[in-house]
Amino acid sequence: MKILNLHKTIAILAGVVLFTACAHEDQLTDSQLDYSIPLKTDLDKWIDNGFLNPYNIKVYYEWDQNLVDNSRYLFPPAVNKVQPALEVVKQIWIDSYTTIGGTDFVKKIAPREFVLVGGMNLNTNGTRTLGLAEGGQRVTLFQVDDLNRSSRAEVTEFIHTIQHEYVHILNQNNPFDVQAWSKLTPSGYTSSWYTEDEEDSRELGFVTSYARLNVYEDFAETASMILTSSAAEYDDLLASISDPAAVANIKKKEAIVVQYYKDRFNIDFYALRDEAQKNTDAVIND
Repeated sequence: MKILNLHKTIAILAGVVLFTACAHEDQLTDSQLDYSIPLKTDLDKWIDNGFLNPYNIKVYYEWDQNLVDNSRYLFPPAVNKVQPALEVVKQIWIDSYTTIGGTDFVKKIAPREFVLVGGMNLNTNGTRTLGLAEGGQRVTLFQVDDLNRSSRAEVTEFIHTIQHEYVHILNQNNPFDVQAWSKLTPSGYTSSWYTEDEEDSRELGFVTSYARLNVYEDFAETASMILTSSAAEYDDLLASISDPAAVANIKKKEAIVVQYYKDRFNIDFYALRDEAQKNTDAVIND
């Protein structure tokens, strides 16, 4: 009797194990993951043709919390604002470097990711971050929703961010002469640059107050300021400075930038500036 009951118990347990195993098997094969490939929109295809395929630059415009600072109030751009902003990037930045630097220039040296954010990135000190360059691989652009392509001032501010961040990427690939630069205006650098008036900063030999943060930002600001100004506008900037020593130091910084582009990349910096200005005119008059 005990033997029969034992056999029955074993049989029942075996059935339970078999059932449980089958149940687990059904759960394992019934995956909740979505393996379907999302269909690309016309915008996605346009981005692929203009950025990903020719330059290996991936553009992120949909929300991804892993790509932004979640401690800030940030949101993705309106879909209808994405292509107009990217057209500005393509025409003024990529096309200008391609024309003057060669068809492979941006293909070889470029951020591999663009992240677009719709609104402002405000800082606790009252300033706003217009763009970020991370490790030379990713550039984040803010205020995409606010860009007015018919406004020269807004287009210039927007493209200034890209030009500035791209100079950092160029410097990471080919460093400039930091020692020579450091000797020009050594006492003017400050971590509190945002409290300094722009005109006062220029009287100390800096093209902007942000240039006073450190020598690397100074180089990037000097180069990007020239690239986003016409020759006449830049001459007016220098003419507005009353201190001859400050003007002389800015011109020395300009000379280092020009020589850097020539020696490191065989690029005529003034030709690059003129091409960027021509393309800026085309964008705002389109």
